[in-house]
Amino acid sequence: MTVSEHTPTPPSATFHIVGAQLVTGEHADILLRDGVIAQVGTVTDAAGATRVDADGLVALPGLVDLHTHLREPGYEQSETVLTGTQAAAAGGFTAVFAMANTLPVADTAGVVEQVASLGASAGYAMVQPIGAVTVGLAGERLAELGTMAASRARVRVFSDDGLCVSDPLLMRRALEYVKAFDGVIAQHAQDPRLTVGAQMNEGALSGEIGMVGWPGVAEESIIARDVLLAEHVGSHLHVCHLSTAGSVEIVRWAKARGIRVTAEVTPHHLLLTEELVASYDPRYKVNPPLRRAEDVAALRDALADGTIDTVATDHAPHPIEAKECEWDAAANGMVGLESALSVVHEAMVATGLMGWADVARVLSATPARIGRLTGHGRPIATDEPANLTLYDPRGRSSFDLARLVGQSSNSPYLGRVLPGRVVATFHNGYPTQLDGVVRPAEEVAAAARLAEQRGRSDTPEDNGRHRFTRS
Repeated sequence: MTVSEHTPTPPSATFHIVGAQLVTGEHADILLRDGVIAQVGTVTDAAGATRVDADGLVALPGLVDLHTHLREPGYEQSETVLTGTQAAAAGGFTAVFAMANTLPVADTAGVVEQVASLGASAGYAMVQPIGAVTVGLAGERLAELGTMAASRARVRVFSDDGLCVSDPLLMRRALEYVKAFDGVIAQHAQDPRLTVGAQMNEGALSGEIGMVGWPGVAEESIIARDVLLAEHVGSHLHVCHLSTAGSVEIVRWAKARGIRVTAEVTPHHLLLTEELVASYDPRYKVNPPLRRAEDVAALRDALADGTIDTVATDHAPHPIEAKECEWDAAANGMVGLESALSVVHEAMVATGLMGWADVARVLSATPARIGRLTGHGRPIATDEPANLTLYDPRGRSSFDLARLVGQSSNSPYLGRVLPGRVVATFHNGYPTQLDGVVRPAEEVAAAARLAEQRGRSDTPEDNGRHRFTRS
């Protein structure tokens, strides 16, 4: 991709994207003006626009991540809202849902409003906070779900991710409560009693290398319980980071029964297997753990056939000392925003299981729908909000530290050859990344302020309900 030599200041820029491949396979020009996709197809009025050569690039709706750990407030040594959304921009994301396991926990209106405000000020992506289900993630009593829903952050998804809501009565009450405002309970499915001291997937390999095993049934039993609870109360359950073939079958059964359940899979569970744990490299330590090749195959098939609804990164940054240590002491988690699209390309597109329209569905449209965002996950069409990503699917290269722009580097893909790269991200019509380079913070913040003044922003305060008007 090339940008014309005389690039105007991005906050006031109009962009003429030339020759992009749409997810339908057609090639078209795209004109972005004042935060809106002004024209698609043959552009007739590009006066004053910055030309972006998109020959060979795929144009996708801006990606949406339903599961991101931004760490702020409290764990800024790992990530901040600013650095995390810069990583999102590098990966092609224009909206991220920020998990609640911060310090203080995002279990009150004040904390979720703070996180939303930090995202709006940074401007790299919409930051939609996820509220905690229980106070302090302690699993003892419900957090202020209604207050968070009515706050300026307009929270609609609630999760104790990192911990399971293991009490069935509390889970039932949470599912009942959020029905009043069409909310979603996103469950980290892990029976705590079945995973005491667990370090990796339970199986022959865990016995061979002497690690305490993490059985698939610890995930599957919670999902089975919760889909029945969701059916009983008629509420929406979302399953975080589903990881086993057994879990796939339970979700498939629940959907066939008409239960309101959706599920996500992470990029790393689509590509990596438990054999990597034998290296004792803590980069591969994650919750839930990497599973068997048979599980990976089942997850891919389920994503392709719609049993699994979406891909979510579970981007989990950690400081160096939390990962460069012995396995037992290492923290669980991997960064994933910058690599997600390439990993999905490798696992699903290169294998023939999905096309680019399917990628747009699982990485943009469906997570936006599950998260109740109306200004994201929209098609690339005239009068739609100008949130889009340009991806170069050609070539393969080693994923290295230069690709990581967030604050932490605990990626499992360092040194691994992956296909493609994101070369441009446009949020509300302004670039957060161009030519593979994330734009400066001051420039993006200024563009975000101008977009808000124009009434084109999708700040968390209005939950993404854009103010665009159709002609």
